[in-house]
Amino acid sequence: MGILLENISKHFGNFHAVDDVSLEIKTGSLVALLGPSGSGKSTLLRIIAGLETPDSGQIWLVGENSTYHSVQERNIGFVFQHYALFKHLTVRDNIGFAMDLRKHPKNRIRQRVDELLELVQMQQFGDRYPSQLSGGQRQRIALARSLAVQPRILLLDEPFGALDAKVRKDLRAWLRNLHSEVHVTTVFVTHDQEEAMEVADELVVMNKGRVEQVGSPAEIYDNPATPFVMSFIGPVNVLPSNTGITPNQGIVSANDKVFLRPHDILIGKDADENTTAAIVDRITHLGWEIRAELVLRSGEMLNAHLSREQFYELQLEKGQRVYIKPKQARVFATANGVR
Repeated sequence: MGILLENISKHFGNFHAVDDVSLEIKTGSLVALLGPSGSGKSTLLRIIAGLETPDSGQIWLVGENSTYHSVQERNIGFVFQHYALFKHLTVRDNIGFAMDLRKHPKNRIRQRVDELLELVQMQQFGDRYPSQLSGGQRQRIALARSLAVQPRILLLDEPFGALDAKVRKDLRAWLRNLHSEVHVTTVFVTHDQEEAMEVADELVVMNKGRVEQVGSPAEIYDNPATPFVMSFIGPVNVLPSNTGITPNQGIVSANDKVFLRPHDILIGKDADENTTAAIVDRITHLGWEIRAELVLRSGEMLNAHLSREQFYELQLEKGQRVYIKPKQARVFATANGVR
């Protein structure tokens, strides 16, 4: 067991930042806390780190009850979005700072810093200052510094949020490879669904202070447990029940919403008893994918994603009438079992 949270709650006045959360994170895993702003993910991370104290519940770290342990006692590495490097210290001194603070021998600090510079592929930058590095390089140094004292757990709060898209993508792959080498239990917070699915072994989807679903990226995407999870993870069309598009199973009532992924829409030129008519309103070429905006008879707009091969086979044009049916569409039962 790496991290075990039991019935954790945290309130700020009348705001329930974390509301009765129980969660187990396996030793050596790489887990993403994923959710929109205000969902409680950063507060939960700070509670694990000891930077916030829960109002109720217990925190177990590596089999030890750490609910009231100090930050130092928890032996956790923490990386913030904005690096928090010391501007007046070199890269080498930044990485070794915590070891120096704990009075490690100088030769051990030097050896460990060399190991970490190699691990984060920054060997040639040891004598530079943070102002002489790019954003991506500074974040690598922040990660190296957090690993210097060999923490039991590594926590990352929106680690790539301040970087541009290209650098973020490069660092995702780098973090994944880094984790495969160090195997430290790692939890990172993000609101970026693609980032979470690309990097993490397991996703914890949060909303309004609660955990909506826990699972692998494939499980979360293919079998969402709630309307929120399906709407938040990946693109989706949410339609009223009167559009003619029905789910693959179950009965749809008048108040139900039908959830349909853009890539789960089959488009054809011929009608049959299972299809619904639509008009092509807009076509967007994205190179590897074509996106078509369709207008149903009910007036609802529907987004569909096609491969280049499908698009050229259909020869879609704006204003063209087509006939669609879902490969898979969903409705969700309410908590009391009534739709």
